[in-house]
Amino acid sequence: MFLSKPLSFIQRWCLISLLMACQLTLTAQAQDNTEAMAKQLIELRGQVEDLQAELQILQSEHNQTMAYLNTRKAELNAQLDRQQLMIKQAERDLANTQTQIQALGADSAHMVPDVINMIDQLMATIEAGIPFKHLARQEVLQQIKRNLVADKITAQQAINQMWAFVEDELRLTQENGLYSQTIALNGEDVLVEVAKLGTALMYFKTKQNQYGHALKANDGSYTFKLFESESQKQAVANLFDSLQKQIRQGLFELPISAQLKGAQQ
Repeated sequence: MFLSKPLSFIQRWCLISLLMACQLTLTAQAQDNTEAMAKQLIELRGQVEDLQAELQILQSEHNQTMAYLNTRKAELNAQLDRQQLMIKQAERDLANTQTQIQALGADSAHMVPDVINMIDQLMATIEAGIPFKHLARQEVLQQIKRNLVADKITAQQAINQMWAFVEDELRLTQENGLYSQTIALNGEDVLVEVAKLGTALMYFKTKQNQYGHALKANDGSYTFKLFESESQKQAVANLFDSLQKQIRQGLFELPISAQLKGAQQ
């Protein structure tokens, strides 16, 4: 659109004032936008610094957890090695006794005291281990001993039965699973569900969903104790849930330091 005639002074002054007002408005808006962006940038930088600090804390906690788990893994492996060594030693002794019996004759009465001594040693080995079905396992040996003393079986037959028993004991060191067992808890006999991890660790769950473990004292005896810590209860609850679902391998953070106390003395 073209002006048909020149603008008057007043018109030109009004037009200039209008343009200046628009420019000032745009400048103010641009300044406000710049300040808002700067403020937002400062907030974002603060959030990044907070996230970096949180990440460093999480990394530190992860490193500490892995170091703890590696230490406990080494302790468990050492305890398992000791128990397997004891059983293998008993296995070698049985093999030697069996060889002697074969040399003297299957019905040789001379070997009966040696076989009885071997039975007593195996029972002591069971008593020193985790309290997993102690009575049932020892009763197998007691029955062999009674039959041998009563001349119902020969020394050779007793050795063969003891050999089969030792093989079962070796399998126990490698198996993880859930079982039912009666334990002495707070002065009462209680039927509980037991989670056995080899022959190194043993936890239990009552019908009231209380969780605990077999605790070894300095004198070598075991007692059953309930956990008081919620984190310990939850950790063992996760273990029972995994074993119930047939998940027998994986990484579990378990309360084990107290159970290893006796092994570290």
